[in-house]
Amino acid sequence: MITDLGQFALYCAILLACAPLLGGYMYRVYSGQAVLLSPVFKPVEKVIYRICGIDAQASQHWSRYAVTLLAFNAAGWVLLFAILRLQHLLPWNPAGLPPMSSDLAFNTAVSFVTNTNWQAYGGETSLSYFSQMVGLTMQNFVSASTGMAVAVAVIRGFAGRKIRDLGNFHVDMTRGVLYILLPLSIVAAIFLMSQGVPQNLNSYVDATTLEGTKQVLAQGPAASQIAIKQLGTNGGGFFNVNSSHPYENPTALSNLLQMVYILLIPAAFCFLFGKMVNDKRQGIAIFAVMAVLFVGGFAATYSAEKAGNALLTNSSTIVADPGNMEGKETRFGILNSTLWATATTAASNGSVNAMHDSLTPLGGMVTMLNMQLGEIVYGGVGAGFYGMLLFVVLTVFIAGLMVGRTPEYLGKKIEAREIKLAVLAILTMPIGILVFGALSATVPVAMTAVQDAGPHGLSEILYAYSSATGNNGSAFAGFGAGMPFHTILQGIAMLLGRYGFIIPILAIAGSLGTKNVVPVSGGTFPTHGPLFVTLLIAVILIVGGLTFFPALALGPIAEHFAMLAGIAY
Repeated sequence: MITDLGQFALYCAILLACAPLLGGYMYRVYSGQAVLLSPVFKPVEKVIYRICGIDAQASQHWSRYAVTLLAFNAAGWVLLFAILRLQHLLPWNPAGLPPMSSDLAFNTAVSFVTNTNWQAYGGETSLSYFSQMVGLTMQNFVSASTGMAVAVAVIRGFAGRKIRDLGNFHVDMTRGVLYILLPLSIVAAIFLMSQGVPQNLNSYVDATTLEGTKQVLAQGPAASQIAIKQLGTNGGGFFNVNSSHPYENPTALSNLLQMVYILLIPAAFCFLFGKMVNDKRQGIAIFAVMAVLFVGGFAATYSAEKAGNALLTNSSTIVADPGNMEGKETRFGILNSTLWATATTAASNGSVNAMHDSLTPLGGMVTMLNMQLGEIVYGGVGAGFYGMLLFVVLTVFIAGLMVGRTPEYLGKKIEAREIKLAVLAILTMPIGILVFGALSATVPVAMTAVQDAGPHGLSEILYAYSSATGNNGSAFAGFGAGMPFHTILQGIAMLLGRYGFIIPILAIAGSLGTKNVVPVSGGTFPTHGPLFVTLLIAVILIVGGLTFFPALALGPIAEHFAMLAGIAY
């Protein structure tokens, strides 16, 4: 226990030390200031603008910013869909893999364009090296940078005074890739190669096991994709079992680096926000909210997994209770498995180093709840932060109702337009999870994808549509997501979860940007102290609890009590 807590403290200390530094660096990048890498990437940036015909000085109204983003993402979807459907005709396919089916290619292209990286296929058995590198890895960069660009544009709207425009999408996205994602990914890829992660274009290798049987060992350019999959909160694995595969995650050091990378940029956005609004306390307050929810989620998951499965701990054949080690790598243990599970579902990353379908009912419920809250507990790169700002708007509105005063945030009055847009965005999660989940639980052909009976089967459905709508990408492995019903419906859920948040929050930012700042008075509700932090946490938990508790009660909570009663599913 003491060793586990020490490892958790080390992880938190590394994250807390790195996030403010990266946040300050990101502030300089997005404000156009010179940084250490400017001599290297500034000429490249200018060439990109010249080739693409981009006017770097032109700023965009929120609506044009949104349309430009949608057009860019649509073009990316078409390109990736074409690559997946034509991979048998393209180079770097040493295994001779056939093209993806049209429904699965639709699902995969939507998944990577929306930064979900849900995978209803096995990477090493379904995709060529060309599809992995040119198709998926490229989208890992630009989808992550898209979320970062939106968050920066939104912050400009919250921080600006009487401004009409929110910046230039092409410039924000290009700078995110060149100055932030690319250099950090190169560093991580080199480190991962030093730990034994393959980075080659070799053919698959036939090996003879100790038992004398034959085994095919997949190869490929894995390290480069793994680096950006973690940094960009993408999460899509090069290999089928993701970061539990020894080629993706061979050592304790590679495991630590990848876990830090999952939360690094999302945490740094809090400090970037403090600098952009010229009040570091505002960013620290939001960081504190995220930290409290993250630590609470980890504590609940760790406690559940450490307690183990009651059906086994009550058995006379068990001499010593090691906790619930089903579905976990012995080289990582319960601590690193539960810490990763908490981080990856809190951050809309979706990568795994253990099988979430094998978590205890309550441990699996926490990972589900992380996604159902809107992926805001640090969340995806950029996406988590602008999702949190929606709850901030809702919280100050509730605080204003409590004291009978027009709500304000950062000196801007929050009025009916902003509240309606915030509620509209927050409703996308219950629509995608509960409505689409209900369809999956009632349509006979959809039910064939569910592996287990009873409440665990319901949990598989809830988890799948929480993951898709929350743009997470992880799964309860027992759920057969490759059938056309789910590839299409989950593709729609991913689009809803991505753009159902982006468009309303950009509209809110555009509305707030045009407003004057109201002077602070004795009646102004401070949004940087413990009271605001507590209220914001309460609003997040109440909204999530009221919305999803009935479904969770029928799924993981019912399964937990069944387990205590000696019933297994």
